Order: sequence, then structure tokens, then C-alpha cells
Amino acid sequence: MIDVKDLIKKELIKLEIKSKDKEGVIKELIELMKEKGYVTDSDVLFRDIMRREALESTGIGLGIAIPHARSAGVKEMCIAIGRSQEGVDFSSLDNKLSHLIFLIAFPSDKKAEYIMALAQLSRLLRDQKTWDLLYKATSEDEIVSIFKNSME
Repeated sequence: MIDVKDLIKKELIKLEIKSKDKEGVIKELIELMKEKGYVTDSDVLFRDIMRREALESTGIGLGIAIPHARSAGVKEMCIAIGRSQEGVDFSSLDNKLSHLIFLIAFPSDKKAEYIMALAQLSRLLRDQKTWDLLYKATSEDEIVSIFKNSME
């Protein structure tokens, strides 16, 4: 059984993403995953995530977006976290900009684990206290710690 807190790694956290639009943010987080060895083909993963985005917005509201996909371009299950002070338009359900972006990328054959990780992360992020802590965190270590502590 998968535990989403094990997928939150300091090396996959970007405290201030540079991109100002959805596609740019997704590419920026995929590039981070590729640099760290989790992604073998960033173009394939980008295509799969954008295909998922076209089905329904992954901007879940409350300033959060969770773009996600299972893809042949992914070597190892991972979650990259990006934060934008300005916010990025993910066509959120509440029409607000997303400030915390969690990009979930799993290999194609990890369907059950993928669904479990998405559900666990969504449930955790509904907590306003957790959101506030993540938004105000000053380091990658602090973000990892928030996840470890909030899921115990």
C-alpha cells in the first residue's frame, strides 16, 4: 500500500515557480522530475498531463491544483510541488488562482497506487491549517515536515 507522504521529497519541491501559466508550470515541474531521474521522457509525460487537463480542470479550488497522469514517460512514482505567490490560472472550480501545485506522475502500470496517492493528497489538502503552513513555509525541509506531521 502506498503512503503519499513517502512521495514528498525535498528534491522535488520548488518554493517559487517562475512560470506564469499552466503549461509553463507543468513543464517546469516535469523538468525538475527529469533532472532528478524520475522521468525518462518529459515530452510524453507533458502530453499525457495535458490530455488529462483537457478532460477536466485539475484546479481543485482553495488555491490548489493537482495536475496528474500515469505515463510511459515516468520511471518512478513521484510528486513535484511548486508554489507561486502570484498564482496561476488552472481554471479552478472556484475561479481562483492556484498557488500550490502538486504534479503527480506515475508509471503507466501503477493504476491502484496512483488513485490512492491522488485520494490521499486531495484529502490532506482540504485542511485549511495544512494549506496555510504549506503556503507560508520558508524551506523545502519545512514542507516535507508539514506533510510528515499532518499525516500521522
